[in-house]
Amino acid sequence: MARKTAKSLFVCQSCGYESAKWLGRCTECGGWDTFAEEVRRPPAPGNKRMTDRGNRPVPIDAIEIVDEERLLTGIEEFDRVLGGGLVAGTLVLIGGDPGIGKSTLMLQALHGMAATGRKVLYVSGEESVRQLRLRSRRLEAQSPTLLVVSEIDIDAVMAMVENEQPDVLVVDSIQTMFSPEITSAPGSVSQVRESTMRLMLMAKRTGIPTFLVGHVTKEGAIAGPRLLEHMVDTVLYFEGDRNHIFRILRAVKNRFGSTNEIGVFEMKERGLCQVANPSAVFLSERPENAAGSVVTASMEGTRPILVELQALASSTSFGTPRRTILGLDANRVALLVAVMEKQLGMHLMGHDIFMNVAGGVKIVEPAVDMGIVSAVASSFLDRPIRKDTLVIGEVGLAGEVRAVGNLEIRVLEAKKMGFTRCVVPLGSLKRLRQPEGLDLEGVSTVAEAVELLF
Repeated sequence: MARKTAKSLFVCQSCGYESAKWLGRCTECGGWDTFAEEVRRPPAPGNKRMTDRGNRPVPIDAIEIVDEERLLTGIEEFDRVLGGGLVAGTLVLIGGDPGIGKSTLMLQALHGMAATGRKVLYVSGEESVRQLRLRSRRLEAQSPTLLVVSEIDIDAVMAMVENEQPDVLVVDSIQTMFSPEITSAPGSVSQVRESTMRLMLMAKRTGIPTFLVGHVTKEGAIAGPRLLEHMVDTVLYFEGDRNHIFRILRAVKNRFGSTNEIGVFEMKERGLCQVANPSAVFLSERPENAAGSVVTASMEGTRPILVELQALASSTSFGTPRRTILGLDANRVALLVAVMEKQLGMHLMGHDIFMNVAGGVKIVEPAVDMGIVSAVASSFLDRPIRKDTLVIGEVGLAGEVRAVGNLEIRVLEAKKMGFTRCVVPLGSLKRLRQPEGLDLEGVSTVAEAVELLF
């Protein structure tokens, strides 16, 4: 019988597509110069096939359901994004820009769990144990049950987990892990996929919650194949500008909780501090009687957050006006500007339009459409909107204002923050119980809203 030899393949480092020969352009994802050579060794003769040791299928109604308590990290904002805490055996992937605070958050979360007497293990492939010690001293995150190690060999990590039996595991980062069975360098598609698969099987079999810290590309996506996000149970993105103090942890996938939930943190000298009331923080520096400023309410998961939208419409002498948008969907803003020109008769084609969401928040919800229209109209007309006014509503292409969901929760948040007047869709107002001390005014078109506000 012929002996199997090692096989050489070329793998796309963007999508994981495999080819027997090198290609200049990937036929799967279209990336240029993304192929790297990898050598696949045949399995050892003594290794058993996975089918020989697989589990037997069982009837679904014979599975016993046990309500297990979630493991709390001690950071309420973090637990909120996770869906109320950690589920046994869950695999969580955290991505974010370099220096945004991912390792800081992980060390603080592990310290919170270690403070309750649980054994936690922090595996770092980027820092030495001395560097981790210096970081923990700065963060005041020190505990005898918080174990740290510097290791990149996935086999050594698995053996360490088997010997120590920690309650929680953190791997920072998954792109630094490598398996000796694969000849490619750490960070390649094959290495990331193999390491994640082994950690996933370990988490499901042992019930140890596992965090994976991932690098991101220049486009903002987690580096490695898209398969990585499909393999894990929860995907979290740590957003924010390193030049600002606020950080936002956003859940984009969660099998055990709500998606699009966010947690707000403030970066300080002693690490990340949670912000219990984001609305108060984002509105704390709002200017008074300023044209182009309006407050709207956005739902982030189960939490309503009041944010300030700022717009600046200035005349231009160039043929093509500029549209600079930060924190909002640029295509959505362009659509609403076209509606304003058609339905309100505002000639905005000769004006540059700049829009910003104060505080660095990113909003994609259509319920803030009326806020965008009101801010642009306020700047264009140079007439400020009353400071105690909140604007909510989705705008259609015909200029109609459509109903939005969770309006009662948004309105109650506005009342708590001291607002006394809310301009809302007329369709939602019919099903809403008016709170005491808050004046609700319903509109059905953008023309009615602009007339009411100005």
